[in-house]
Amino acid sequence: MTKWLERVAAGSNRHNRPQPSVSQSGQAPERGRGQAMIDLHGVTKTYETNAGPFLALKGIDLQVYPGEFVAVVGRSGSGKSTLINVFTGIDHPTDGEVVVAGRVLGQLDEGQMAEWRGRHMGIVFQFFQLLPTLTIIENVMLPMDLCQVYKADERRKRALHLLEQVGIADDAAKFPAAVSGGHQQRAAIARALANDPPIVVADEPTGNLDSKTAETVFHLFESLVAGGKTILMVTHDAELAGRAPRILTLADGEIVDEVVRKPAKTGNGENVC
Repeated sequence: MTKWLERVAAGSNRHNRPQPSVSQSGQAPERGRGQAMIDLHGVTKTYETNAGPFLALKGIDLQVYPGEFVAVVGRSGSGKSTLINVFTGIDHPTDGEVVVAGRVLGQLDEGQMAEWRGRHMGIVFQFFQLLPTLTIIENVMLPMDLCQVYKADERRKRALHLLEQVGIADDAAKFPAAVSGGHQQRAAIARALANDPPIVVADEPTGNLDSKTAETVFHLFESLVAGGKTILMVTHDAELAGRAPRILTLADGEIVDEVVRKPAKTGNGENVC
């Protein structure tokens, strides 16, 4: 497992990005190291229901910087899914501004938004969302086909390379139903990386996995961050969330707590998480 994690860290992204600063107190530090990768200002989202307006997000201000690994936790109904939908452009805020990778999402129409998302974000879902009628390698190639990224004769080679990185190249020709849940999640991660997006969003990525496979997926995310990706992971797994360098807690549509974990020191003085 260690070897393929190292290959992911080395090959998942061609651009190294700065890591977030970490406070000694465990409180969120002041961040001002360049442009935020995800930048939300006063974001509010209201849904109309039969019982009246429901305020799902309440004036969210949030900056996530390049190379950060952020875990978002909170009870069901706290606003986690709405937050993801807003900064991935799946849903629109009622008020406020969302800027991701330098683009104001509110300025994009639906077609532009879909194309922009395909090139800038890789999304990993709890239930994998692999197309059952496509093989594993065809699922990984799909984002490249849809966004016309890479030359047509390069896409299969790249997809196989990504499957090698996550350790399931032997499953390339199989259909999703023929492999385990853990291998389907690895395939979903490979698919999320297909267009080499700077941002990876994971929505409960370990919710349907056993503890050993969940641990493997978490180590993979750590390796992706080491390779320069920005990762935001929504999870109910308190133990995994507690190991992320930055942890946000949502309640009733608001960020009510933020902790930045102090890195441990190795014997040679290097920082490790």
